[in-house]
Parts: sequence; C-alpha cells; structure tokens
Amino acid sequence: MNIETLDLLREALPYIQRFQGNTFVVKFSGKVTEDKGNLASLAEELALLHEVGIRVCVVHGGGKQLTELAEQLGVVQTVVQGRRVTDDDTLELAKMVFRGKINTEILAQFRRRGIKAVGLSGIDGGVVTAVKRPPKDILDRETGESSIVDFGHVGDVVKVDASLIHTMLDNGYLPIVSSLGADDDGRVFNINADTIAAEIAVDLKAEKLILLSDVNGIYLDAKDESTKLSRLTIQQAHQMINEGKATGGMIPKLENLISLLERGVHTAHVVSGTVRNAVLAEVFTDEGTGTMVVRD
Repeated sequence: MNIETLDLLREALPYIQRFQGNTFVVKFSGKVTEDKGNLASLAEELALLHEVGIRVCVVHGGGKQLTELAEQLGVVQTVVQGRRVTDDDTLELAKMVFRGKINTEILAQFRRRGIKAVGLSGIDGGVVTAVKRPPKDILDRETGESSIVDFGHVGDVVKVDASLIHTMLDNGYLPIVSSLGADDDGRVFNINADTIAAEIAVDLKAEKLILLSDVNGIYLDAKDESTKLSRLTIQQAHQMINEGKATGGMIPKLENLISLLERGVHTAHVVSGTVRNAVLAEVFTDEGTGTMVVRD
C-alpha cells in the first residue's frame, strides 16, 4: 500500500465516523446499470459503505433498457420534456425490465460481495402508494405553445411507507427498490425513479440522496464541461429552471432535489455512475467528484 493510498484512508476516516449509522439512498439510472463491469464496480463501492456501517438503500429505474426493449419489439415510445408516456404495452415492458431483469442483475452483484441485498418494487409492502397522473398542460419552451398530454400509466406518488425498508436496514439488509408503484385498487404505475428515491429518502430521514447518472454533475451549460457546479443551492436550482438553463430530464430532477431538501434530507449529490470510485470520492473526500446540492 503506497503513501497516497494511506493519505486517502486518513482523509476518509472522519467521514466514516460522521456518517456511520446514517442512511444513504442511492439511485441508479438505467444507463449506469447496463454494463456489467460498471455495475460490479458500483456494487463494490456501495458494499464498502455498507460494511463501514452506513445504511444503504438503492432505488433504480431502467429507462434506457426499457427504451431498447421497446425498440426491439416495435413498441413506439413518446417522451415529453423528459417524461415518458406509458401506454399499456410500455407498462408491461416496464414490469419485466424494472422488477425482473435489472433488479435481479443488481442483486447478483451484491451477492458476489457477500452483501445481504433484497429486491423490491414500490408495490411490495405498500412502500409506494400512487395515483394516475392526470393529463397536464405542457408548455413547449422552444415554440411557446402548450398542449394537453396524457401520460398513460404514469403515477404520481401519494405517500411512501418505508416501514418495510426500515425493518430491512435495521436487520443488516440492503434493499434494492425498482420504480413501480400501485394505487389501493392494485393498478400498477410507472413512476419516475428520481421521485421514488426522493420520497423514500424523506421518509427514511436520510442523510444523503445520491443520484448516479451518466454525467458527473450538474452543468450550467450541458455542452461545456468547464461549467460544472461542485455546489448548488436551492435558489440557484430554481434560477436554472426559470431561466431555461435546465432542459429535458434535468427539470424534474432539479424539482425533486429542491423538494426533498426542503423536507429534511441534508444533502443531495449528482455523481457519475460510470467513473470508478466516484461514489467513494464524493462521500469520503473533501473535494468530491460531482455536484452537491444544499439548502443554502
């Protein structure tokens, strides 16, 4: 072990002591789970967090894999301002991809590291209660025109009951939650994984929500890497949305981050899920690697 590695361990020690016993909710995007080597690396990093006493809950989507399967089967997809319209066929594919393929592959990687991980969806144990999203008047920021969009089987979260997740964390398990929910009549909905992760983080009174993406943070200009923000306040996030600097899928992501910070989660982080050790560097070093979002 070289001196540089020892220095990194010294730097990590106060963070380990500070966060031991606290809860981190970590959200995987579909883009960071599609490569098996990358997924194995992420599982190893989160296993380390788990082993030093941090309570880890993983929430995952799978939009990229869902889109690819839909293309293979000829199921046309419609996305409006970063939000997918989920028709009957797309919902059936979402059930297969989210709760089946991706969840199982994540579990297998934690099994390799000897971690007791358990696969769930938001439907299990009544974790996520949702209702159908009503048709919405959506403004096209480019044309200035608006239209009514029915998102189909897309759900809005009504409440989260994380008691099942609490029980698992209290007994040393690592929950892996896929982004499906249901209403009281058993109707299943596709729900934005960022939203579920944020709501679970609030209910768990989590110290951190870590969003793992294919980018290593939030940018003022998505095409200019020099504009990456290492720190972002709620006020600055509002400005990015109102001034049109946030576009597409970044808009609901920022809206969710603002909401969860206002409701008690201490910090949120947008970190690359495709760069080795990015999570560990974000959590255990002074400099970090991504964007940390704070209240003020």
